[in-house]
Amino acid sequence: MEFKMPLRVYMEDTDAGGIVFYVNYLKFFERARTEYMRAQGFDKAAFIDDSLMFVVTNLTTKYLRPAKLDEQLIVTAKVIAAAKASLSFDQRVYRGDEVLCEAQVRLACVDRISLKPKRMPPALLSVLALKEQ
Repeated sequence: MEFKMPLRVYMEDTDAGGIVFYVNYLKFFERARTEYMRAQGFDKAAFIDDSLMFVVTNLTTKYLRPAKLDEQLIVTAKVIAAAKASLSFDQRVYRGDEVLCEAQVRLACVDRISLKPKRMPPALLSVLALKEQ
């Protein structure tokens, strides 16, 4: 299941030329993953519970076309793998049907204090594994 989120490009997202600054695509992807998790019933997307959280461990990004000031975009998030202590997402930014940027993002579930990998709660893993397709 691919989650889709509309997003408008604001001045704060762009460089002096009115083009989205490259690092802001990562922010767009983060927002889409957060809203995806909310849509699955998890309000605090980065924090699984009081003792666990997600951290990005790997990111591959391909910039294809620039987005510009005031454009309406769609940002997507799709779980492509769910393991005991990690999640992988395929993500894209679209302008209409045109892909502007794409990324593969891997997250690890870690203990909030030690930052060591920990298993995701079974309820969370089962919900995310069911969405994987």
